[in-house]
Amino acid sequence: MDAQSYNAALSDLRTVRDKIKKVRADLAKLEADRDQQIVQLATYDKAKAERIAPAAGISVADIVTLAPALAPETLAGHGTIPAQPPASPEHTAVPGSSAAQPAAQPGTAVSATDTAAPTPPAAAAAEAPRDLPSIPDGEAGDAYFSHTANLASTRPNFTQQARSTVFLDTATGVLVHRNQTHRLDLGNRSAGAILTAVFHTIPEGTERIYITAGDPWHQDADRYPYLRHAVAAWLNAPTPGWRTDTGRGRDRMAGHFVHARSPVGRYQSQDGEQHVEIRSVGEWFDAAGDDPATVRDAFVLLWQALRRHWDEVVILGSPSQTGRDLWTRTIPARGQYADGFPVLSEELRGLLHATAGQGRNELIVPPRVPEQLPQLVEYDRTFAYAKHTWKSPVGTPRRITAATFAAWSEKEQARALYGCGHWQVRVTVPDTWNHVGLLPAPAPGERAWHYPAEPGTTFTTWAGGPEVHTALTNPVTPWKVEILDGILWDDGKPLDDWAKKLKETWSNLSAQSHFQGNPQQARAAHLASRAVRSILLYGIGSFAQRPRMFTGTTPRSLERDVPPDAEIIGFDDELITWQKPTGFPRDPNAHPEWAAAIWSGARAALLTQRHRDDDTYAGALHTPPGSVVAFRTDALYLTQPQNWPHHHQPGDYLLRGQLTGPLTAPTTEDELLALRDAGRTALTTGQEA
Repeated sequence: MDAQSYNAALSDLRTVRDKIKKVRADLAKLEADRDQQIVQLATYDKAKAERIAPAAGISVADIVTLAPALAPETLAGHGTIPAQPPASPEHTAVPGSSAAQPAAQPGTAVSATDTAAPTPPAAAAAEAPRDLPSIPDGEAGDAYFSHTANLASTRPNFTQQARSTVFLDTATGVLVHRNQTHRLDLGNRSAGAILTAVFHTIPEGTERIYITAGDPWHQDADRYPYLRHAVAAWLNAPTPGWRTDTGRGRDRMAGHFVHARSPVGRYQSQDGEQHVEIRSVGEWFDAAGDDPATVRDAFVLLWQALRRHWDEVVILGSPSQTGRDLWTRTIPARGQYADGFPVLSEELRGLLHATAGQGRNELIVPPRVPEQLPQLVEYDRTFAYAKHTWKSPVGTPRRITAATFAAWSEKEQARALYGCGHWQVRVTVPDTWNHVGLLPAPAPGERAWHYPAEPGTTFTTWAGGPEVHTALTNPVTPWKVEILDGILWDDGKPLDDWAKKLKETWSNLSAQSHFQGNPQQARAAHLASRAVRSILLYGIGSFAQRPRMFTGTTPRSLERDVPPDAEIIGFDDELITWQKPTGFPRDPNAHPEWAAAIWSGARAALLTQRHRDDDTYAGALHTPPGSVVAFRTDALYLTQPQNWPHHHQPGDYLLRGQLTGPLTAPTTEDELLALRDAGRTALTTGQEA
């Protein structure tokens, strides 16, 4: 580019800037007009929020924000809004198809760092304290401590069928199919255009299209208030010759999965002969800058590495599906659990869903940290969850009341807290405490948690045994913890064999990435190792089995038929797209007790973790007070470096980034992430130099 072209481009950029400002101003005016009309409609004595919401194209909660008098009875007088589980890539709940049929895919959970759908405000309700549920007394409470009849995880007696897969970069049009590379004309990059181009190039058909780059579902993002709305519109746009898939086979998958960054589009041809998924490879690993051939090679290496442990391995559409399938194939054929692992009662699963959080995500701001940081140092726990799979809850759970726990000896109490349990506790922060919080407490907002650290603070919460044990035995000052109620299981190893095989696969692929002479194959091995991490991470999350979300569409002419408890997630001239929770499915692999135990162990290890071989400890509590800037699932952000051992083993703290100050302390997540990225770049540049 020469100077003349540069100046011309700058002029064009200013024009675009001015247009954006005008469009934003117009949008703000339209939204203000809409809000004013909603307020006027609310003056009608028979006005209902569930009627106004689809007409306005926003949720019932948004209507209530503008007109609190319209709060439905199900919201009025309660401290929280209805449950809206975060929509992550097959991590929480899977929507049904746009036809009137829910999906049959179990949901899972992942680290809180993943993108979640924004929860609409609910006026004062969103600011009210959130109370966690308790186990009721009497027969109602007794029902919790059982298993769901005729529902258990069992070893499969069938072999998964591999699906023909292609890899497509929608930014360049490059398609890789087996050992062939093609360049496609994708037109407007709609789902219909992609399907037409791919099936014209691959006439024998394909069943899975992985998008490696381009994110076509975001191309009209500037037209929508949230990315998820743009994704829903892209998935539900007309696809001539195709319609939304209604599912087939043993792994029946129905409908589209609406997620801001890793959606899944499921289509079938009008004659029903062809079934195909469009997915993001970002579910497996970050392939930014990698061409489709390298991504293809990564999946080949992944399959080859897993096949050393599972003869019948098939790479399914997502890491959560793959992880769950591989785990079922490690269920013992003989012994105590040869008949499978029974699924807990729905009551107990619901309690765990409401009281067992995931990864710790907390930004600590001044004055708890300095206004100017001397450094920002990032430590990330390598393959962290793999460290906490050696012991998991099994058997029929027992209720441990406060009276029962108090009657035990200290040895019995310590054994229980060190075992596989989930405890309702009343906690008091010591008067002399000057470090980070240790136990999660419910914060305002659905499924939100914070970590009280103010001296003298008392709160009631639920926490896993590893965290309660840490609070009582931490290296700074023991906390006061009163056991109010508890759930205790036997210790078992249902995940141990599965996790060991995945850890060995990860180690082998990681070694290949470091010692492979061919740069492309080294990169492919690195991506494959990241995929193994995702299989374990999302596989564990899949056991959590969140309540499922159902996505549906209603013609604009029938907007009053939109379910009153649905959230509007998109609309056009013809259809209103909405979603609503549909409760727990009968999933034979639902084991939230396993996910909860691993998450609790991982959160505790962020605070303190012993390295026996080095006779030392690592974690936030082994740093000076005021030096912890943030927790982010498996990562710690500190104001000074630490001499913690790293032997490339799961759970070891790896130095990922280091940025020299003075730096203004971040006060928002975006500011933290910007400093994180700069720190990673600085560390990499320094190592290369």
